[in-house]
Amino acid sequence: MQVWVVHWHIWTLTHDPRALGAIGLARFFPIVILSLVGGAVADAWDRRRVMFVTQSVLALVALVLAAFTFTGHINIFLIYALMAAGAAAMAFDNPARQSLIPNLVPREDFPNAAALNSTAVQCAHVIGPLLGGLLIDRNLLAWAYLANSLSFLAVLVSLALMRLPPSVPHHQQGDREGERGRISLGALLEGMRFVRQTPILVWTMALDFLATFFSSANSLLPVFATDILGVHGRGYGMLAAAQSVGSLGAGAIMATRPPIARQGRTVLAAVGVFGVATVVFGLSRWYWLTWLALALVGASDTVSTILRQTIRQLISPDRLRGRMTSINMVFFMGGPQLGEVEAGLVAGWLGAPASVVIGGAACLLATAWVGARAPALRRYRPSESSLEEEAVILPAPNEEPPPGLTNG
Repeated sequence: MQVWVVHWHIWTLTHDPRALGAIGLARFFPIVILSLVGGAVADAWDRRRVMFVTQSVLALVALVLAAFTFTGHINIFLIYALMAAGAAAMAFDNPARQSLIPNLVPREDFPNAAALNSTAVQCAHVIGPLLGGLLIDRNLLAWAYLANSLSFLAVLVSLALMRLPPSVPHHQQGDREGERGRISLGALLEGMRFVRQTPILVWTMALDFLATFFSSANSLLPVFATDILGVHGRGYGMLAAAQSVGSLGAGAIMATRPPIARQGRTVLAAVGVFGVATVVFGLSRWYWLTWLALALVGASDTVSTILRQTIRQLISPDRLRGRMTSINMVFFMGGPQLGEVEAGLVAGWLGAPASVVIGGAACLLATAWVGARAPALRRYRPSESSLEEEAVILPAPNEEPPPGLTNG
């Protein structure tokens, strides 16, 4: 709810698409600067305790947003600063959270668990924007921020009640007597070497970055809602929920069906559909066609995300999983944030529809390039990496990581 209310809030304060794009810039730098450290922390410290701190910071960010909005002292620069603080917390939270999930379920059940997790998240992503739209209609933006802050109480209680299986390393169960990993430059470099020596990881990260960089247009949704489709808060909330409705359907299907055999090809196909749906979104002038295009964007993105997460998590040893996730964060979170900047700048120059259409077309070209350059990704099947030790021999002979990405 807060994500979409912030976009609307910035739009009402500025009516400038470049200001919307600047939200991505505020989030990008903390992610890039802190994510590698966050991964090392996730591998060395108790992941639940890390999340307890980061979730508390996110709750505080929402509370400050609410307080300044209630008093009428809010401005775009304060919003940017708070978004940067939230991104800094996420740089530590995401590696800890994603690294913890494989410890909670049997290895063979991880793809279905990832799909169920995605389904649960998407339920919130459907309900949140709809509630946000209703609050926008009533000019109750501060109440949206306050509700978000209070919702973190449930997260903190859940973390306090969580118990890890006995097989999880002692230092990840909060045992002070257990052997802890160390946070050091060597530990960071070890994670980077692992990713660099596993080209399928590099290619999935490159695909993630390129697709989201070119096709990230969520920040422009207030422009489409007001200036192109002529709707206000409620209509905007339904558009904001559309992607998650599509994601919910795709996640539910993937959670209940057997694991996909040709996962590499399916990832490439899903990203291709993502690009096509983005082009349709940019061209549409009919509300329900726009809604359907956004739902298809969400569905295809969920299929790709679940499979990429499964590939990355299951071929990464547990002791390196946090660092691998933190490197991946630069791509899967940095791509959308820089993409929002790019979308805002192009929209300010050529208009929002042209920005979205150009981005979708560029996503298709990037997908074709990755598919042509990464035969190991095209051929990838789960059986080829049933053991973590096989991770470093997945690439095809003579295959190299994409240029410019060999340092993670």
